[in-house]
Amino acid sequence: MWGWPVRTVDVAKESGYSVQQVRDLERLGVLPPAARSGNGYRSYTTTHLHALRAYRGLAEAVGPVEARRLLAELRTGTLTEAAAAVDEVHARLARERDETLRAQQALRSIQGEEAVRRGEAVRSGEAVRSGAAVRSGEGVEGVAAVRDQATFRGDDHMTITQLAEALGVRSSTLRFWEDEGLVRPERVTTLRARRYGPEAIGAARVVVALRAGGYGIPAVREIMGALGDLDGLEDARRVLQARLDRIAARSVALLRAGTDLAAVVDATPRTPGRPG
Repeated sequence: MWGWPVRTVDVAKESGYSVQQVRDLERLGVLPPAARSGNGYRSYTTTHLHALRAYRGLAEAVGPVEARRLLAELRTGTLTEAAAAVDEVHARLARERDETLRAQQALRSIQGEEAVRRGEAVRSGEAVRSGAAVRSGEGVEGVAAVRDQATFRGDDHMTITQLAEALGVRSSTLRFWEDEGLVRPERVTTLRARRYGPEAIGAARVVVALRAGGYGIPAVREIMGALGDLDGLEDARRVLQARLDRIAARSVALLRAGTDLAAVVDATPRTPGRPG
């Protein structure tokens, strides 16, 4: 490695940014102002390299806009302020992780219930097709059980108020989801009141899980379009797992950024009377 200070092209190569990106980040306040040599060229130190690396990690963790704001503020702050800001981002990532885990668990429950329901449907069809067993008196108890189960499923409907209470959302939220094409209730009675059957209830539960996992309406709509069967639910589970993997990558990036950020703050001259 060359000796410090170095030229723009050198710090750009070492940090993985282009020369223009280095200049832009300096202009935006992400980097400390570079000194100028006698011939007018910028001169960069290890502090600038740490700032560039800190920005890269912060940008991966929170996005480039917030990363620029944070670094511009924190590089002239104290270690206490920098640690508090990094801790806040870690806490935010932890909340996102917890929300996604809860959404993932909800999808697993729904998937399990759907598998049970389909298994029962298959057994019901086999029992109904077994005419010989019914005629001979064998299997009548099983057919009666199927009829009871079918009746139960047929009556398994909820009003908008009941479903909203069960899901912990407002009735207006369910109406909004209907407008967005995410949940489709039946319209019954002369008043055209909403009634949610098993399919609509299941869809609403998936929407709640995905929203809890941090997904916006467009992303939820895309996922719901794939949920016609168990493979669809599995697709949703994979989407949530990918989100968990992404959160983990962001957390690791933040850990790396913290080390470089501390080096930047340590190297920044302190205002008299302001503790580090």
